[in-house]
Amino acid sequence: MKKVSLIIAAGLISFASFSQKVYQTKSAQIKFQPITEEGGCTNNQVQSLLKSSDGQIAFSALIKGFKFSNSLLEDHFNENYMESTKFPNAKFQGFITNIKEVDFAKNGTYKVTVKGTLTIHGTPKEVTTTGTIEIAGGKVIAKANFKVKVADYGIKGLYIGQKIAAEQDITVTSIYE
Repeated sequence: MKKVSLIIAAGLISFASFSQKVYQTKSAQIKFQPITEEGGCTNNQVQSLLKSSDGQIAFSALIKGFKFSNSLLEDHFNENYMESTKFPNAKFQGFITNIKEVDFAKNGTYKVTVKGTLTIHGTPKEVTTTGTIEIAGGKVIAKANFKVKVADYGIKGLYIGQKIAAEQDITVTSIYE
């Protein structure tokens, strides 16, 4: 009887550990489209984590990690607009509000709502957006697309609203391990 109890206890501990998995990646992707008339920028070195138990989700991106097709635009982005020496990171901390609807053990695509604080240029703002979590062969892929107004984050510059879009379309894609 003691062996059966130990086996059941071990099974419950394993199940609890599985159901509270923390998914992580250091290669999530954030895209801004369009930054300028010439196109956008991409950062493929974004750190992210997702807790399946409570839906906590977080991202951290080094501003200098955003790459442009034109190196002069990249310099202006870092020096004149984002002031990446003064504000080296952008981050998001929040929760997937309907995480209970995601079955991490079953392949499928689940619509989710994400709510939290996005900090860019040292300015935190509450954001809510929708996205998807896809479970495929044991991999977890999270995607979201939303817009931010540059002025809301205290980013100023001569060409904002002219050559630089005043509202940026942000796409986030995370393939968790």
